[in-house]
Amino acid sequence: MATNRFVGYLESRKNLAGSACGIGGLVLTFTGLAGAYWPVVVAGLYGAGALIAPPERPPLPDFPDPSAQLEELRRDFATLRAYLDGVELPPAAAGRLTELSELVAALLDPGWVAEVLARDPEGVHALSRAVRQDIPEAVDTFVRTRWWTRLTPGTEPPERHLERQLTLLHEEADRLATALREAEARRQETHTRYLEDRGRSQ
Repeated sequence: MATNRFVGYLESRKNLAGSACGIGGLVLTFTGLAGAYWPVVVAGLYGAGALIAPPERPPLPDFPDPSAQLEELRRDFATLRAYLDGVELPPAAAGRLTELSELVAALLDPGWVAEVLARDPEGVHALSRAVRQDIPEAVDTFVRTRWWTRLTPGTEPPERHLERQLTLLHEEADRLATALREAEARRQETHTRYLEDRGRSQ
């Protein structure tokens, strides 16, 4: 550990700037300008160079690979589907949930769609929120609320809220799919223009 810090300092800007100034002090010594106090001059110039050196750049953060994020999201989605398979829902809500699940599965399916999605951090975040939070919370809230409505008849059926929530989530996922499709179309158009311009220049 101490060796790593020492090597790191040798490569640092402070040491490089100090060394450059120290070499200047040696030049003054060889020309006779430093006199008998040349060690003080060299050390002083080294220290001054180290002080005026620009600060070190902090290392870039090591963000996780987007494809790894999607792979983890696929595993979480598989866990969610296993949970949903054990929940009994009314036919209308079950149909909405099936449509939503199929759309999410298509977005996460390995292939060009997932590659486009990996280049869209906001899209990954939105899909992650739907899988890990929105869908399970909507279904779990329905399950818990349905039990209470048996004690308080006459209130609005919780399945209507669930259907609306699933519809909104499906619309959100559909907007994401549309945005990805348009982004890929723009990328294709850009590549076509690039090839056309390259052909003209030749």
